[in-house]
Amino acid sequence: MDGKILLALLAVLVIAFSSGCLDLHPGDGMGDQRIGVVVSILPLAEFVEAVGGDRVEVSVMVPPGASPHTYEPKASQLRDIKSAEMYVMVGSGLEFETVWMERIVDLNHEMLVVNSSDGVEIVDHNPHVWLSLRNARVMVENIYHGLARIDPENQEYYARRMEEYQEELDRVDALIRANLSDYEKCAILVYHPAWAYFARDYGLEEIAIEEDGKKAGPKRIAEVVGEARARNITLVFASPHESTRGAEMIAEEIGGEVALVDPLAYRYLENMNTVAEAFRRGAGR
Repeated sequence: MDGKILLALLAVLVIAFSSGCLDLHPGDGMGDQRIGVVVSILPLAEFVEAVGGDRVEVSVMVPPGASPHTYEPKASQLRDIKSAEMYVMVGSGLEFETVWMERIVDLNHEMLVVNSSDGVEIVDHNPHVWLSLRNARVMVENIYHGLARIDPENQEYYARRMEEYQEELDRVDALIRANLSDYEKCAILVYHPAWAYFARDYGLEEIAIEEDGKKAGPKRIAEVVGEARARNITLVFASPHESTRGAEMIAEEIGGEVALVDPLAYRYLENMNTVAEAFRRGAGR
């Protein structure tokens, strides 16, 4: 299928499932008519809206452009927690949650807290579980159970929307698998190890410059540069939410360039396909 046509199709699908009300500027308050749901990161907002539709109003703690490794919530966001009915956390050890969840829960003991990663295998303490469409399927189901518990009268509505969105997750997963089928065992060079679950799902090898969340030292940089040259890798993938200085230095060493891939994009389905195409272009043998 032509790439432009595929992207257009995915955009339509995303719009169809994003019919809830998303507050991208947390702290402005939540409405009284819908179930007030707070989530840690933007991808979870799409998951909640996909299941909850027009019955939910979602606020995001880590706003667009911010990093979940360093973000500190505003006082207005913490006030909004007091009126929320449900909080959806990633639940995989994301730094924002390890620092702030205890305080968030203390603000509202009546709020239902949903661990969206319940049932997801967390590999090597890597918190970026949502960057697997197969993990997302489980996360969406956990969100469904939370909404059905709060609003049992509309359980069938949530169940139907969950199943429809899971079908779209499966469809995009199959498309990406087909597009990357010739790239199994190929390597992608990333600055921050956010894409391990994605790489696992499609048989790619993630070479991460950072290790254990620490900046690479001279020895690690030399190893990465040598491997990149040996495998003809010319793209270094970095996040738009973090400094690209280190990635640019590696790219210069290998005669390549930096490409941005967003692990926190709101348009989840569309973004996953965009990332797959970027990795296809940047994979080294």
